[in-house]
Amino acid sequence: MFKKVIIAEDYQSTNISVQKTLETFGIPETKYVYYCDEASSWIRKAIRDGQPYDLLITDLAFEEDFNKQQLTSGEALIKSVKEVQPNLKVIVFSVESRPAIIDELFKTLGIDGYVRKARRDAENLKQAMQDVYAGKKYTPADLKQSIKQKNTYEFSAFDVTILSLLAKGILQKDIPFYLQQKNIKPSGLSSVEKRLNQMKEVLEFSKNEQLIAYCKDIGII
Repeated sequence: MFKKVIIAEDYQSTNISVQKTLETFGIPETKYVYYCDEASSWIRKAIRDGQPYDLLITDLAFEEDFNKQQLTSGEALIKSVKEVQPNLKVIVFSVESRPAIIDELFKTLGIDGYVRKARRDAENLKQAMQDVYAGKKYTPADLKQSIKQKNTYEFSAFDVTILSLLAKGILQKDIPFYLQQKNIKPSGLSSVEKRLNQMKEVLEFSKNEQLIAYCKDIGII
């Protein structure tokens, strides 16, 4: 099992709960912090001392308070520490449940496991640690199925055209003009808006920018 683990979690009750879970593994050295900057500092210090951490467990969302931070989210923390320790194992422990967002954490940040804060999360966290230690990726079964469904979404030629125009910087309200020029139907603004909203709903994005970034990552555009 892991020998040296650091946990970044700003809620004290959750932090204590994670501590109790880790105690069952008898991990020799664990560090618990409430801020991303603090976690990053400890990880960098451990590298300088020649005793790097084996595993980072982090939340995604951290509430702001009087202690101003440079790294204000779990994503920023992961990116920061991966720059100095690319092989650091990472498990995200968060309330986030949108498959599209979770899938991107694996693809863009290279996390090793994702555990959602919900029923049986302590049990899932234990399983995640065992799987990640064994060199496997961990995602709870319900989220895994949702991600699978998302990845089987089929983009139509009309979808790709709209997305490509947006990716080129063309405003949504101006897209009908370009569709009409190429004799593409439907070309009305309402049709464009309806299709974009449909894609965002299925893929669980709230902004066009997120949808475009995702489609670039998977090679649709």
